[in-house]
Amino acid sequence: MNLSTPRFSRISGTGSYLPPRRVTNDDLARELAQRGLETSDTWIVERTGIRARHFAAPEVAASDLALQASRAAIEAAGLDAADIDLIIVATSTPDMVFPSTATILQHKLGVHGCPAFDVQAVCSGFVYGLTVADSMIRTGAATKALVVGAEVFSRILDFNDRTTCVLFGDGAGAVVLEGSDEPGLLATELHADGRHVGILCTPGHVAGGQVLGDPLLKMDGPAVFKLAVGVLEDVARSVLAKAGRTDADIDFLIPHQANIRIMQSTARKLKLGADKLIVTVDEHGNTSAASIPLALDGAVRSGRIRRGDTLMLEGVGGGFTWGAVLLDF
Repeated sequence: MNLSTPRFSRISGTGSYLPPRRVTNDDLARELAQRGLETSDTWIVERTGIRARHFAAPEVAASDLALQASRAAIEAAGLDAADIDLIIVATSTPDMVFPSTATILQHKLGVHGCPAFDVQAVCSGFVYGLTVADSMIRTGAATKALVVGAEVFSRILDFNDRTTCVLFGDGAGAVVLEGSDEPGLLATELHADGRHVGILCTPGHVAGGQVLGDPLLKMDGPAVFKLAVGVLEDVARSVLAKAGRTDADIDFLIPHQANIRIMQSTARKLKLGADKLIVTVDEHGNTSAASIPLALDGAVRSGRIRRGDTLMLEGVGGGFTWGAVLLDF
């Protein structure tokens, strides 16, 4: 590569992995009924668009899901694991307090020496990780980055709260981002507002060998919905302006897969038809940091997304965090 010219980054490979256990709404309703809680497929679908999700087996960690997705992405890029010189894992459900899930993944891939670290921005984590990797490639700190979103949210769900436990699932998605002479990632933008920490959180921590606080997910659904629909439109328009593009240039919108109503609202505000909205929330549920790369890989492997398409990726999550990436695939 000619170092006198600007450096860019492009996605050269995608991969994803879902644990084998598929849990339908009816399956979950039966489990909750044993706890004295009432729900139904109709109730869940009407409010969220979710019909099923996948749960990992007890012995399976986030790094195990990440490993499968990473191998698929590396293969799709036509590379070997040894070619990777940066690993970033976005997760809110790490294998351990420390070290990072990224270093555990690095060991499982058989890669040694390159930087590896986690980013924690909850459901915006993959957008954060992609932005960091893009910046490192543009400055010459990396040339072939593996960016992964991996979650085992089933571990932190309160199955006595039907308003949250029906929403989330487990899975992993990954991309390989490579240095390029041609623009791939066109514009990125990240935000956070810590004033809203309490509306979506898991407020427990470890101290003295014990869990202090509540280690299960808590969410104020209406507050999250209200914030999400506003910031997602704003950040999308901001990255379009940075890139000198318009709504009409977007071939596909791949939002964080949290709630079909939020996703459809954002698409409408960007004047995008249903055919331009990538939806996997119905089969995956909300897989937090894994949701965008899972949806991306599925659309690529099905042939729906092709080289040359312009994609808008955007996420919003606890913190409160949000961000977007506009890219030419």
